[in-house]
Amino acid sequence: MKTKIHFIALVLISSLIVSCSSDDELNYQNDFQKSQKTWLDFKNSSNNTYKYVVYSGSVFLNYGWETTITVSNGKIIRRHFKYTGNTENIPDSVPLEWTEEENQINTHENSVAAEALTLDQIYTKAEKEWLIKRKDVSVYFESKNNGLISTCGYVPKGCMDDCFFGIRIKSIQSYNFLNKAVR
Repeated sequence: MKTKIHFIALVLISSLIVSCSSDDELNYQNDFQKSQKTWLDFKNSSNNTYKYVVYSGSVFLNYGWETTITVSNGKIIRRHFKYTGNTENIPDSVPLEWTEEENQINTHENSVAAEALTLDQIYTKAEKEWLIKRKDVSVYFESKNNGLISTCGYVPKGCMDDCFFGIRIKSIQSYNFLNKAVR
């Protein structure tokens, strides 16, 4: 009889542990972990020196924008921004393109440019913010940059336009400053 009680208690405790741990899981957890491993391999092979392009835009306004972040040995050294597409409706007072060097990073405030983040920071945000399970959102994750993150984020259900919280990365390249981009 004691054996049965112990067995039942063990089953109940095990199911409680399993149910608690599943609450902490991420959406797309396996895909994320595979991409994160690919990132760590890329980081090592590129000496943590690379550039990537974040893109976004508005369907209604018929234009978009790109931000290129350049990282050298794990440190952000440049952020370049430009509007793309039909830019005729952008006021003349708004620069269509600009570049921030290492000591100026993130100085263009109130801009639609992507925040200057390393890929380490992006993978951390993906794990801690964008992919966590929550109600009333649709979650997205893709790794179309040779296994590296390309789309990661969520959209609140019922949102009609421009409600994406996350990142869309168009390309990621290792970068050799003497010989330009390689990969």
